[in-house]
Amino acid sequence: MKKQVLVSVDRGETRVALLEATGPVPDRKAAASSRRRRRPANPAAGYTVAELYLERRGARSIVGNIYKGRVDNVLPGLEAAFVDIGLDKNGFLHVDEIVLPGVEVARRGRGTGKDAKPITELLKPGQEIVVQVVKDPLKTKGARLSMDLTIAGRYMVYAPFGEGIGVSRRLEDKERERLRKEAKALDLRGGGAIIRTAAHGAVRTDLEREMQYLFKLNEVLQKRVEATAGPTLVFQEADLSVRVVRDIYSEEFERAIVDDEKQHHRLVSFFSRTAPELVEHVELWNEDRPMFEAYGVEKALTSTLNRRVDLPSGGYLIIDYGEALTVIDVNSGSFTGSGKGARLEDTITRTNLEAAEEAVRQLRLRDIGGIIVIDFIDMARARNRDAVLKTLRKALDEDRTKTFVVEISPLGLVEMTRQNVTEGVREIMTRPCPTCAGEGVIKSEETIAIEFERRMRELATHTEAEALLLQMNPRVSAEFTGHDAKVLVQIESETGKWFHFEGSEGLPLEHFAVLMEADREEVLERALPFREGEEVYVNIVEPHMYSPGDAVAKVDGYIIQVKGAEDSVGHKRLVRIEEVGRTFAVALPLDEPPLDDEPIGEIEPEPAETVDDDEVESAGRRRGRRGGRRAAPKAEAAIAPDSPPE
Repeated sequence: MKKQVLVSVDRGETRVALLEATGPVPDRKAAASSRRRRRPANPAAGYTVAELYLERRGARSIVGNIYKGRVDNVLPGLEAAFVDIGLDKNGFLHVDEIVLPGVEVARRGRGTGKDAKPITELLKPGQEIVVQVVKDPLKTKGARLSMDLTIAGRYMVYAPFGEGIGVSRRLEDKERERLRKEAKALDLRGGGAIIRTAAHGAVRTDLEREMQYLFKLNEVLQKRVEATAGPTLVFQEADLSVRVVRDIYSEEFERAIVDDEKQHHRLVSFFSRTAPELVEHVELWNEDRPMFEAYGVEKALTSTLNRRVDLPSGGYLIIDYGEALTVIDVNSGSFTGSGKGARLEDTITRTNLEAAEEAVRQLRLRDIGGIIVIDFIDMARARNRDAVLKTLRKALDEDRTKTFVVEISPLGLVEMTRQNVTEGVREIMTRPCPTCAGEGVIKSEETIAIEFERRMRELATHTEAEALLLQMNPRVSAEFTGHDAKVLVQIESETGKWFHFEGSEGLPLEHFAVLMEADREEVLERALPFREGEEVYVNIVEPHMYSPGDAVAKVDGYIIQVKGAEDSVGHKRLVRIEEVGRTFAVALPLDEPPLDDEPIGEIEPEPAETVDDDEVESAGRRRGRRGGRRAAPKAEAAIAPDSPPE
């Protein structure tokens, strides 16, 4: 499978996309010729975005970095130690990751000899040790550490405290055996090495040259360790673009395209020292069109934030994230089968086969790690379940991250794990919602109103004032004042207090504040949003439900019935307030035409707060005082019944 790497560098972040061929790939020379003739060419033809990586300035991944740290605490009950490496949170070092030359360690779940030592004898608080980060700090957890150091090259990974030579299992058996023979005579200086997938086709000369390079890096590392005191960084892994290109290089690798001159020069310089044959594969993007847009990467980035992922047949996936696991649910959607003779089992199986491939693509694209449960649609036949599982495993072959898949259950569930090393694109690009705190749901207005009702009753027992002015969101206060204010009438009747409301849509739904405690006349004076005779601009939002020809305007939940303004719905009008009540006002439009240059856009009718003719008639008998013209009304209208509580 042919692969390309795109590297886009901005002021704030570096983005890397791995593209994989999905079909016939257009000839590169022909595409270049097409660009020279200014003919439109689609550089992304035959490719799809397989993996995405983001690295922000000041927040780059620390995986692979080596630190000289100081042991802060040793916990025998966890068989682990917390190590200060100079970051905000201490790193976590488990006993399985402790490597001390010549010392046998009592590891969990493994048979150990009589001389094996527990962690309390291996590490002491204040002791300085050299550790490497194997997992970035994620959420509330610090970095995961290991004392089994490794230094990565293009062909090999050198382990100073390791033993022997291992070969990547992703290579074919014949190639693995050949590489073992090529590396058999290598001098590892008492350490160990792992031959990577990228070493496919490499000969002994290539391996020897790289080992000398890795030895020099190790010598520099040891000198820094001896010359510095912890906690401090002593070895930093290469930046994102270099890591990706270095790690994916193989015979399928076609090229790396970079849209920044400095980053292009950095890649060329790195590979000039370590792999001269790679230099010709690094190209600079010189087109006017943004590279990520031309290759469709921007669209793929946006899609990682979607909960729903559509399948070609009409089915879809729903991806839900939990604290400890990710759940992918498969749905048939609009797919009802193909052909007259289609059966339910065939329809389900085809949907599941598509879902298996797409699920793996999403795992790679979003870099989802941890425990993953895929809920396929139930299949009656065992051979169909086997086919889906086979498709899933085949798709995972292209995934460079370690995975472990459990057999599909009779319920159609597949449990798997995927190594979680760094934060994925979704975690980097987003933050928890400040309203729902990431829960995805919030309390309803009715629930909040019921809670506020309890607080209002409690306030009534602790104040001697006749009336209270409360501040809350209009959508919550509408729960008290709607339906002829029956709820508010009952509360006032039982408590013997008057309650008035003020607020705006900008307030959080759970906002509750007591603005004023006084006599009713004083509270009412402040609470009414308008005065009779006042001229104001209002947005006409909908026709009046019960009075033909009239219209309704709303100001922070307060209703204004505008006489004869039905033709002005969707516009802003200057009106004169004629009658003012606690639940609504009545106004007349002035002769000025609607302000067409300030349309208020498409209006969606809100829940009924409209008034009938009887209410309009009663509003004329309600108290109000004339006032001068004001530029804008107060916030939330005071709303409560006129008659005092009995």
